[in-house]
Amino acid sequence: MDCIFCKIVDGSIPSDIVYQDDHVLAFRDLNPHAPHHILIIPRTHVATLNDFTESDAPLIGHLSLAAAKIAKQLQVDEQGYRIVTNCNAGAGQTVFHVHMHFLAGRSLSWPPG
Repeated sequence: MDCIFCKIVDGSIPSDIVYQDDHVLAFRDLNPHAPHHILIIPRTHVATLNDFTESDAPLIGHLSLAAAKIAKQLQVDEQGYRIVTNCNAGAGQTVFHVHMHFLAGRSLSWPPG
Protein backbone atom coordinates (compact mmCIF):
# COMPACT_ATOMS: atom_id res chain seq x y z
CA MET A 1 0.00 0.00 0.00
CA ASP A 2 1.30 3.42 -0.93
CA CYS A 3 -0.68 5.55 1.52
CA ILE A 4 1.24 8.49 2.95
CA PHE A 5 -0.87 8.48 6.13
CA CYS A 6 -0.22 4.77 6.68
CA LYS A 7 3.49 5.56 6.39
CA ILE A 8 3.09 8.27 9.03
CA VAL A 9 1.28 5.77 11.28
CA ASP A 10 4.07 3.18 10.90
CA GLY A 11 6.76 5.82 11.49
CA SER A 12 8.46 5.60 8.10
CA ILE A 13 7.53 9.25 7.43
CA PRO A 14 8.12 11.67 10.32
CA SER A 15 5.40 14.03 11.48
CA ASP A 16 4.74 16.59 14.19
CA ILE A 17 2.45 14.47 16.37
CA VAL A 18 0.17 16.35 18.76
CA TYR A 19 -1.97 13.44 19.97
CA GLN A 20 -1.99 9.67 19.74
CA ASP A 21 -3.60 6.66 21.31
CA ASP A 22 -4.25 3.05 20.30
CA HIS A 23 -6.78 4.02 17.61
CA VAL A 24 -5.95 7.55 16.46
CA LEU A 25 -2.97 9.63 15.40
CA ALA A 26 -3.07 13.42 15.08
CA PHE A 27 -0.34 15.52 13.53
CA ARG A 28 0.21 19.04 12.20
CA ASP A 29 -0.65 19.63 8.53
CA LEU A 30 2.38 20.55 6.40
CA ASN A 31 0.30 23.16 4.55
CA PRO A 32 -1.66 24.81 7.38
CA HIS A 33 -4.72 26.96 6.76
CA ALA A 34 -4.99 28.10 10.39
CA PRO A 35 -2.57 28.52 13.30
CA HIS A 36 -3.69 25.09 14.47
CA HIS A 37 -4.27 22.84 11.46
CA ILE A 38 -4.10 19.24 12.58
CA LEU A 39 -5.01 16.06 10.75
CA ILE A 40 -6.70 13.40 12.86
CA ILE A 41 -6.59 9.93 11.34
CA PRO A 42 -7.49 6.39 12.34
CA ARG A 43 -4.46 4.14 12.68
CA THR A 44 -6.21 1.60 10.46
CA HIS A 45 -6.56 2.38 6.76
CA VAL A 46 -10.05 3.36 5.64
CA ALA A 47 -10.06 5.16 2.28
CA THR A 48 -13.23 7.29 2.56
CA LEU A 49 -16.18 7.86 4.85
CA ASN A 50 -18.14 5.64 2.44
CA ASP A 51 -15.94 2.70 3.42
CA PHE A 52 -16.86 2.74 7.10
CA THR A 53 -19.27 0.05 8.26
CA GLU A 54 -21.60 -0.19 11.25
CA SER A 55 -18.84 -1.97 13.15
CA ASP A 56 -16.65 1.14 12.75
CA ALA A 57 -19.06 3.34 14.75
CA PRO A 58 -16.84 3.29 17.88
CA LEU A 59 -13.83 4.40 15.81
CA ILE A 60 -15.80 7.20 14.18
CA GLY A 61 -16.83 8.42 17.63
CA HIS A 62 -13.27 8.07 18.88
CA LEU A 63 -12.04 10.43 16.15
CA SER A 64 -14.46 13.10 17.43
CA LEU A 65 -13.42 12.53 21.04
CA ALA A 66 -9.78 12.91 20.00
CA ALA A 67 -10.65 16.27 18.38
CA ALA A 68 -12.21 17.46 21.64
CA LYS A 69 -9.13 16.35 23.60
CA ILE A 70 -6.84 18.18 21.18
CA ALA A 71 -8.96 21.35 21.48
CA LYS A 72 -8.63 21.21 25.26
CA GLN A 73 -4.88 20.48 25.02
CA LEU A 74 -4.40 23.51 22.73
CA GLN A 75 -6.72 25.63 24.90
CA VAL A 76 -9.08 26.43 22.01
CA ASP A 77 -12.00 24.38 23.31
CA GLU A 78 -13.85 27.48 24.57
CA GLN A 79 -12.77 29.79 21.73
CA GLY A 80 -13.90 27.31 19.10
CA TYR A 81 -12.57 25.07 16.38
CA ARG A 82 -13.73 23.52 13.13
CA ILE A 83 -13.67 19.91 12.05
CA VAL A 84 -13.81 19.16 8.29
CA THR A 85 -13.90 15.75 6.64
CA ASN A 86 -13.95 15.53 2.85
CA CYS A 87 -15.26 12.44 1.08
CA ASN A 88 -13.91 11.73 -2.41
CA ALA A 89 -12.21 14.00 -4.93
CA GLY A 90 -15.26 16.14 -5.72
CA ALA A 91 -15.34 17.28 -2.10
CA GLY A 92 -11.60 17.95 -1.99
CA GLN A 93 -10.23 14.70 -0.57
CA THR A 94 -6.66 14.32 -1.85
CA VAL A 95 -5.33 11.63 0.51
CA PHE A 96 -7.51 8.54 0.47
CA HIS A 97 -7.19 7.65 4.13
CA VAL A 98 -10.05 9.04 6.20
CA HIS A 99 -8.99 12.14 8.10
CA MET A 100 -10.44 15.09 9.95
CA HIS A 101 -9.01 18.56 9.51
CA PHE A 102 -8.91 20.30 12.90
CA LEU A 103 -8.74 24.08 12.36
CA ALA A 104 -8.42 26.65 15.14
CA GLY A 105 -6.56 29.72 16.28
CA ARG A 106 -8.20 32.30 14.00
CA SER A 107 -11.66 33.45 13.03
CA LEU A 108 -13.14 31.02 10.51
CA SER A 109 -15.69 32.22 7.97
CA TRP A 110 -18.71 30.41 6.57
CA PRO A 111 -19.23 28.93 4.09
CA PRO A 112 -15.73 27.48 3.93
CA GLY A 113 -15.58 27.48 0.10
